[in-house]
Amino acid sequence: MTTSPNTQNNMQKQILRIEASISGDKGISTQITRELSEALQNKYPDNALIVRNVITDAIPHFDASTIGHIKDGTAALADALIEEVQAADIIIIAAPMYNFSVPSQLTTWFDHIARAGVTFQYTSKGPVGLLKGKKVYVVSTRGGMHKGKASDVVTPYLNTILGFVGLDEDLKTIFVEGLNLSGDQPAQAIAQARQTIKTIQANKTTHPSTEKEAVS
Repeated sequence: MTTSPNTQNNMQKQILRIEASISGDKGISTQITRELSEALQNKYPDNALIVRNVITDAIPHFDASTIGHIKDGTAALADALIEEVQAADIIIIAAPMYNFSVPSQLTTWFDHIARAGVTFQYTSKGPVGLLKGKKVYVVSTRGGMHKGKASDVVTPYLNTILGFVGLDEDLKTIFVEGLNLSGDQPAQAIAQARQTIKTIQANKTTHPSTEKEAVS
């Protein structure tokens, strides 16, 4: 995890960027999320950026010992991950598609931040997410063309888990598809994503949770 505060005051925008590409700096999801992060930092100059790379800073799989630590109040890593999300005004999630799913490291991150009574609660009408009032961007990169097709099991999963903890109130997904195809498709997909980022940055608002950009 890295932290990059610009200033410190009560109006500061907290930005949390989750990186999840096994290709590191070369990954398109990494590059696009970083460009989006930079655009939002320029849009909100008074910001503090936290970067959580779930590949290089590996998170242990959620298991019985994790549950035991939570019960004992000693789940330091899971507590820290939750605190990062709770503190954030804007969350940017890199979600590359590998074998029709997201990286297991990203799934593990979700496992650790989904905690009953903290980020969601059960009610008589079912579960209710508690992480409200946040702007969430998902950068979904794929080698093929899957949006709107049965092969896209990533989008339903992400929408479900984000909604489960309340992070679907202001959720935008930027699809970057066909990156492994021949011809112009990869370059066109990246160019479209970058144009979307420009649109996001140009949208004039006073607080990120009030933005309503059209994001494809």
